[in-house]
Amino acid sequence: MTLLSTIRGATWGRLVTRHFSHAARRGERPGGEELSRLLLDDLVPTSRLELLFGLSPCLLALRAARRSVARLLLQAGKAGLQGERAELLRMAEARDIPVLRPRRQKLDTMCRYQVHQGVCMEVSPLRPRPWSEAGEASPGDDPQQLWLVLEGIQDPRNFGAVLRSAHFLGVDKVITSRRNSCPLTPVVSKASAGAMEVMDVFSTDDLTGFLQRLAWRVSSACCCGRAGGAPSRGLCWGPIPSWTKAQQGWLVAGTVGCPRAEDPQSSEIPITSCLEFPWDRPTLLVLGNEGSGLSQEVQASCQLLLTILPRRQLPPGLESLNVSVAAGILLHSICSQWKGFPTEGERRQLLQDPQEPV
Repeated sequence: MTLLSTIRGATWGRLVTRHFSHAARRGERPGGEELSRLLLDDLVPTSRLELLFGLSPCLLALRAARRSVARLLLQAGKAGLQGERAELLRMAEARDIPVLRPRRQKLDTMCRYQVHQGVCMEVSPLRPRPWSEAGEASPGDDPQQLWLVLEGIQDPRNFGAVLRSAHFLGVDKVITSRRNSCPLTPVVSKASAGAMEVMDVFSTDDLTGFLQRLAWRVSSACCCGRAGGAPSRGLCWGPIPSWTKAQQGWLVAGTVGCPRAEDPQSSEIPITSCLEFPWDRPTLLVLGNEGSGLSQEVQASCQLLLTILPRRQLPPGLESLNVSVAAGILLHSICSQWKGFPTEGERRQLLQDPQEPV
């Protein structure tokens, strides 16, 4: 019976694709009467595939063409499709991808009641690329390169939210630790609003060695650049590597929660507010695990540690932020120094002439 269902599904998939090809040649818009004829398939599970869900992840996955797509599943019950759903349908028929129309209850069950927006795709898994495929680091080409390094991020929604912020703010590369890190799952893709589908995410088995290869150990100077080591505002706990003596190296900037005044200094690595950080050289921003933060080995590879200062006294247990929230704040505080970041006048123009929603 399973074999017959599989054969029947494949046959109907070819018929559906052929039908839409004829409709496209006639200049008809996908949807309406044509859409109502699509098969309400039994949706026999396919091995070695995963179910991508959500409108943006599915649309961006089709545009990027980095995954093999077995079937596009569109929720039954609507007479026609418009906008991005119609684009999905056109792209699927152009690539001979079978389009099926299960009912919402079936999609709910298949997605384990995730928010699928009536759109799912059976696709091949997407995995991080080995760091060796990223090519050689060339800090001299652009002094304002920013790479995001993630150690042990385990929650898929945190991971997806971090990727979305990184893509939005223009991070050049994302590198993850292969060990104890969340894989690139459909939940990550949905939480990233599909950013995962278009970003290059790399991984390494030796995160500490990767950081040490890119960073140059140099002599010290005050983080604020003032004589005598007195910062203009914020926090400064000692010297950081000299900006002028490592122009060809990468700065490795770790992250920590805001230390309290009564806490003893547990590390010789200087800590500074992210608002005091001058981004004038290629930088690796390193974020750690949701609960334990950076490991001792990775933190020891950092040349300074950035922190986010609160605006009030905080009770115990609230001294830190969710890692995805912290990533957005840190990345914005750094990327706002970028020479191509919109000026105040350009921001006003953007508000007067709004673009498509992100």
